[in-house]
Amino acid sequence: MTLPAQRPGRPQAQAPGRELAEPAFWQAPPAHRLAAFARLRALDTPVFVPEGTGHWALVRHADVQEASRLPKVFASAPGVTTPEPARWVRALFGDSMVNLDGAEHAQLRKIVQRAFTPRLLAAAEEDIHAVAARIVDDVLDRRPDEFVEAVASKLPLEVICNMMGIPERYRAEIADRVNHASENIGVDRGLTARLRMPGRGLRALARMQRMVAGIGRERRENPTDDLISALVCANVDGEALGARQLGAFFSLLMVAGVETTRNAITHGLTLLTDNPDQRDLLLADFEARADGAVDEIIRHSTPIIQFRRTVVAEHTLNGHAFVPGDKVVLYYASANRDEAVFPDTDAFDITRSPNPHLGFGGGGPHFCLGAHLARVEMKALFRELLTRPVGLRAVGLPDLAGSSFDNRVRSLRFAFEQP
Repeated sequence: MTLPAQRPGRPQAQAPGRELAEPAFWQAPPAHRLAAFARLRALDTPVFVPEGTGHWALVRHADVQEASRLPKVFASAPGVTTPEPARWVRALFGDSMVNLDGAEHAQLRKIVQRAFTPRLLAAAEEDIHAVAARIVDDVLDRRPDEFVEAVASKLPLEVICNMMGIPERYRAEIADRVNHASENIGVDRGLTARLRMPGRGLRALARMQRMVAGIGRERRENPTDDLISALVCANVDGEALGARQLGAFFSLLMVAGVETTRNAITHGLTLLTDNPDQRDLLLADFEARADGAVDEIIRHSTPIIQFRRTVVAEHTLNGHAFVPGDKVVLYYASANRDEAVFPDTDAFDITRSPNPHLGFGGGGPHFCLGAHLARVEMKALFRELLTRPVGLRAVGLPDLAGSSFDNRVRSLRFAFEQP
């Protein structure tokens, strides 16, 4: 890609976007980053961010939504993460569904959607409630003081493993592999760590994919009533996932499904602790207000900060003319604080309605497949956490990873008001 400053008739790189390219920006307090995004939303056109080869920042709700719904202009291939996956990595591990476009993406998504049968989803929802209750029972019995490991990470991991049909003997290793694969995504590191950590993360992915490929082979021979069986056994159209496709999907499900839900749950406890009036409002009628509370937690915390797109056709958006080869980043963290859409945008308000947040994407073909299950998981866990007579609350500030990719929480202390 040629930088805009070298294109005749193209605007020069604008100073307001430069801070988004600095590691210090992502390690700054959240209020600092949100104020910077507010300044960018007030500008007339998108700004250029000189990060790597550079990208154009889409920070308004309407812009992120429009780009999300125009996949023939703003393509997900060759990758939605920063940096984009190397060709050899894609060749070795296969393309994740989030990095595909057009017919290839549609076919893969259709296979996956058909595997999520009403019977499987009903069983998953029943399991979610049982797992949430068991986790909170264990917490009340052991009284740990760190929330991410003891609570937030356990629910999505166990639910996904149960739904997929992962044998118990593999689960501790999978949890370890997920942490290794995702711990440094979007986090600036020194040179030694940059050289070492990608290998560690890729090894974790490789082992995880080999593991699930082996399970897939077993299920083809002896299918059971689980998601892996549904994915690897041909459906009515004769379509199924191959070993590499299954591995890529499983990696996506574990890294995206576990990490995003884990972080949303952790931010949720902090928000409800810091806003006792909203917590009291939720507890006054949990069943009536829980759905709104979950959506507001997701909007306010925005677990995925950004995804990339590559421009493949000329298009004008918000006064800016994009050309093929341009790189664009959809900043969901900014779109979810857009004053034009969310009145009193920085307030945490569980009664906010409407709440058209983009926490699961901006719509279009890449809208999050796991949105429904994530909402069910959060609602079930907060019902158990908040309605027990122990007064569970966060203690201090969450330890954030300082990632430019996701709003990741490394740890959060918590305590009980009653013995």
